[in-house]
Amino acid sequence: MQFRDIYEYSREDLAGTYKSTAGTQQPMPNDVLEPALAALDRDGFVVFENLLPMELVHAVREECSKLLPDLRGRNNFEGFSTQRIYAVIDKTLACNPIVEHPWVLGLIDRILEPNYLLSQLQVINILPGEEQQPLHYDDAFYPWPRPRRAIGVATIWAIDPFTEENGATIVIPGSHRWPDRLPTPEEERQARPLVMPPGSLVFFLGTLWHAAGANRTAKPRMCVTAQYCAPWCRQQENFSLSVSRDRVKQCSEHIQRMLGYSIHPPFMGFVNGMHPKRVLQ
Repeated sequence: MQFRDIYEYSREDLAGTYKSTAGTQQPMPNDVLEPALAALDRDGFVVFENLLPMELVHAVREECSKLLPDLRGRNNFEGFSTQRIYAVIDKTLACNPIVEHPWVLGLIDRILEPNYLLSQLQVINILPGEEQQPLHYDDAFYPWPRPRRAIGVATIWAIDPFTEENGATIVIPGSHRWPDRLPTPEEERQARPLVMPPGSLVFFLGTLWHAAGANRTAKPRMCVTAQYCAPWCRQQENFSLSVSRDRVKQCSEHIQRMLGYSIHPPFMGFVNGMHPKRVLQ
């Protein structure tokens, strides 16, 4: 193959055997997709209630409850009264259908470049007495001045009901458009909780200011959160070390691609000059 210039070279997917599966998921209905994109542009987030079947919600809760660590967070961002499961895929495949839900992938297809990556996956269990998490935006660790496009997106799936009292995620609508600055006290007071039933999803841009709320009830509040990033960004979780190859082989093509067994054209992500999926053979 002969390229005319570096721009043509950088656009070409050189994979021969392992073609990308990006965009091959079940399509998202247009009457849902377009309003969702409009909400993301206007508010920075969109909520879908009752998106998961309750049998899947119950299965995730049952499986992940057995994996919750005794240890709590190390700081007020992780939560001194919060349990977190890291390296989720290496411990259980129960959350995989959530990670690759076709509505999530359909939205990300319209926001990030093809072959975007899973940046991190966690199960978060906020215990009674937990205080509100500090307000933040998720792709702040990428040193690119705001205002700017989102180079990451996030999902939070309610496994337990999200209420104003038990630590529902709070968001500041429209804050995804802010420049580089902290929220003012008045803007902090404008943050509102995302109350939603189990099986619901909030999808938001990585530039949206948000936080986990305080749990003032006597029961824990569990969720699953998956974050995704552009294919040229470094992932938060080093999946090549946290998820074994044997476990990766048990995952779908979509999950394998998002874990990093994929190429960002023309060759970013290669192993020994070849497509990374060869290491799974």
